[in-house]
Amino acid sequence: MFKTIIKASENFCIHQIREAYQIDEAYQIDKKLIITYIDIDSNNDKKYRIYLASDTQFMQKISKIFLGEDSSDEETLIDMTLETANLVIGSAKVLAEEANKNLFTIKTPHFIKIDQFDLAYEELKIINIKNDKMLLAIKELDDKS
Repeated sequence: MFKTIIKASENFCIHQIREAYQIDEAYQIDKKLIITYIDIDSNNDKKYRIYLASDTQFMQKISKIFLGEDSSDEETLIDMTLETANLVIGSAKVLAEEANKNLFTIKTPHFIKIDQFDLAYEELKIINIKNDKMLLAIKELDDKS
């Protein structure tokens, strides 16, 4: 499932951002990030939390593309992070449906905080565009989450 989400994020970089990108293996970003999540329910009755977090420069790049804003305020950058989570995870859902593999439904995205990414996860990837970074992580939820 996480591979499908990463593929959707690659498609987002190719078709929306239109800049060269690199995906790095898991490591932490030592700066504050805008952190959001979307919960998903898989067709095998498992629930997952997908984290999408980015530095402000990455989100400002997206804000420029979608809104034409050269300098967005914090609230706009948070909204753009939530919308990016919707777009990427929604695209992953379509990719899963087309492959008829790892089907899932998505919930509403939620803002967590602007801070270091210090949340528990099982897998994590970093998408780099120049010096701008977006983090994607997944965590299986138990019934208590």
